[in-house]
Amino acid sequence: MEHYTQHPHIVVHPPALDGSRRVTEGDVTLGLASHLDDVVEILRLADLDRIEVEESDLVEWQGGGPEDWPGLSEHEL
Repeated sequence: MEHYTQHPHIVVHPPALDGSRRVTEGDVTLGLASHLDDVVEILRLADLDRIEVEESDLVEWQGGGPEDWPGLSEHEL
């Protein structure tokens, strides 16, 4: 039986056309984020809230860092 390691590898994927970014742990999609706060919430719901999203080596940011959310400014409030 496979066990989760002590150090999960979280990937925040490059932005999609709508600016959202998929968040995965291994082959499992944890959720879809439209903002940094969404990534924090997705990890909290996955019981991974001890991870410092912006600074941890456990989080791999692809296609831009935590501040890169293209299309975000085009959304109406």
